[in-house]
Amino acid sequence: MTEALLLRGVRPDGGAPTDILVADGRIAEIGTGVSHAGAREIDGDGLIALPGLVDLHTHLREPGYEASETVLTGSRAAAAGGYTAVFAMPNTSPVADTAGVVEQELALGEAAGLVTVQPIGAVTVGQKGERLAELGAMAASRAQVRVFSDDGFCVWDPLIMRRALEYVKAFDGVIAQHAQDPRLTEGAQMNEGSVSAELGLAGWPAVAEEAIIARDVLLAQHVGSRLHVCHLSTAGSVDLIRWAKKRGIAVTAEVTPHHLLLDEELVRGYDPRFKVNPPLRRREDVQAVREGLADGTIDIVATDHAPHPDEAKSCEWQAAANGMVGLESALRVVHAAMVDTGLLDWADVARVMSRTPARIGRLAGHGRPLAVGEPAELTLYDPRVSAVFGDADLHGRSRNSPYRGRTLPGSVRWTIHTGRVTVADGEPAEVLA
Repeated sequence: MTEALLLRGVRPDGGAPTDILVADGRIAEIGTGVSHAGAREIDGDGLIALPGLVDLHTHLREPGYEASETVLTGSRAAAAGGYTAVFAMPNTSPVADTAGVVEQELALGEAAGLVTVQPIGAVTVGQKGERLAELGAMAASRAQVRVFSDDGFCVWDPLIMRRALEYVKAFDGVIAQHAQDPRLTEGAQMNEGSVSAELGLAGWPAVAEEAIIARDVLLAQHVGSRLHVCHLSTAGSVDLIRWAKKRGIAVTAEVTPHHLLLDEELVRGYDPRFKVNPPLRRREDVQAVREGLADGTIDIVATDHAPHPDEAKSCEWQAAANGMVGLESALRVVHAAMVDTGLLDWADVARVMSRTPARIGRLAGHGRPLAVGEPAELTLYDPRVSAVFGDADLHGRSRNSPYRGRTLPGSVRWTIHTGRVTVADGEPAEVLA
């Protein structure tokens, strides 16, 4: 049995202050003047209470790439960012393309005990795009996989993609596509456009993303299956998703925090922290994805947390690995890009960073309303402060954050997972399952 927690004066989804009592892993009471003998009291004055954040796109690297991250260190980073659940991408070694590997990842997450770690299964064997992986076996395993992706490889063969979409219908699964035509992006180093021409770097054209999305929404319509588009990044992609939804196609889409805030101009300094796939785009694309998230065309924010060891980023631009860490900074970046600009309110943030990701991934016990009887998965966030983001804010194994040295608003003060405190007054706490 976990200790009872009494959250005093918190603001659920940014609303009026109230008290929330957590007991036996659930929300036991909500109201003013709540009391409970022996409860641990937390001063929540001015803090926004959100349902625990859910990330549909996290790279935890274990097994196989523990120099970059482990399930434990990634879980700690997630908790520090206000997350209570993460979906772990399958590009591990061995690839998570069998029931055995996804069950191993699930067990590692349970042993860490800081967040729910829900494995994502590979679409194809070894993420090679040649033949379907054991989708049914992974779905029937203890991990109960419902999301399948070959990220960061595009399922480029349309026949393989069609078969995958057909297969997952049997258990209400979803295919999460990394939309990148490989032939159009060979050797690409940044967004294709005037800046890439000026810098002499090979370009990653917007059409390489948009062409795959266009094909796949039509396949999803033809098959009658669910499609999810990973890390959408261009104005044209937003238009395509908007068109598909108007036609009733079962497509959802995500945008990363960095594509909401950063643009290609940052590449001018050749700092490898800003090298990512898909690349940072034009300022016009940043505005388009913000508007797409605000009007519901884009469903969720997902971090694409991609840790790398120092040597993979402390090198010349062309040799550097793609990717950024993002779990610890995501909520603060969304605050800056979407809330401070008036595009979202805090109830919207709860929707795009908790409720809808949990629904897309069919993850029980997460993304639930803050109501009596619901599982106690909460994030307490202070929107009144701002600070320079630095190494002290990073709690995973890697340091490749694009926000180091940048002032960001807000602070995650408390994270509560299954009724247990995983972040206390801004500092992660080790919790055994």
